[in-house]
Amino acid sequence: MPGSRLPALIALLASLSVPLAARGETLVIAADPWCPINCAADAERPGIFVELARDIFAEAGIEVRYETRNWARVLQQVRRGEINAAVGAGREDAPDFLFTDTPVALSRNCFYTLPASTWRYTGVDSLPGVRLGVINDYSYGELINAYVEAHRRDDQHVQVAAGDRALEINLNKLRLGRLDVVLENSWVLQAHLAARGRPVEVREAGCREPDVPIYLAFSPAREDSARYVELFERGLQRYRADGRLEALLRAYGVDL
Repeated sequence: MPGSRLPALIALLASLSVPLAARGETLVIAADPWCPINCAADAERPGIFVELARDIFAEAGIEVRYETRNWARVLQQVRRGEINAAVGAGREDAPDFLFTDTPVALSRNCFYTLPASTWRYTGVDSLPGVRLGVINDYSYGELINAYVEAHRRDDQHVQVAAGDRALEINLNKLRLGRLDVVLENSWVLQAHLAARGRPVEVREAGCREPDVPIYLAFSPAREDSARYVELFERGLQRYRADGRLEALLRAYGVDL
């Protein structure tokens, strides 16, 4: 009887109306903690990029799962397609990844010393006289990247920290006199010190120019990446136009 097929048809139509997230579409993004860009995965506020990704993809019915991992490992796993995207990557971090036309933010990398120091960054030529602390596999722009690569085995010029506590390791070395200068994103350093309730114990000694665009960078090995890039790009444009991105940045104490 035709009428006996009606319940099955209703069930089929109902299943088609269920959001994709309810049917199991999950996008996995990851990075090492770089707060306020991305913070602890279990934090009440997990970071600017994480909240933005969750909100934008939720509008398309896609759940975002954020995890914290070692940065070098994240880049490898995104490149192989084991996870969907790396949070806060620059084009120089992984030029083969898929990027939106619009960056989420601009990263301002600055040089920090102890307050008593008089050294200032005036270009790459000013670096050979100091012991510089950087983080493994981070991109600081073409010229500084080349300097780091040329000197990374000489700890009198460059010392490379790795892992989830890389910034804290570099700051401790600075405090103990084992480094002269630490290179770090200005938002990240401010948030790191504020979260620990410490007074400002470093001195800004100049910044790299120009600022570096940073993105949610998607895997080149996954067929779904092009769709996610398109969805995220449209979301970024909406959030910039209607003020939601600016409001999110203000909530973290930063601005465009």
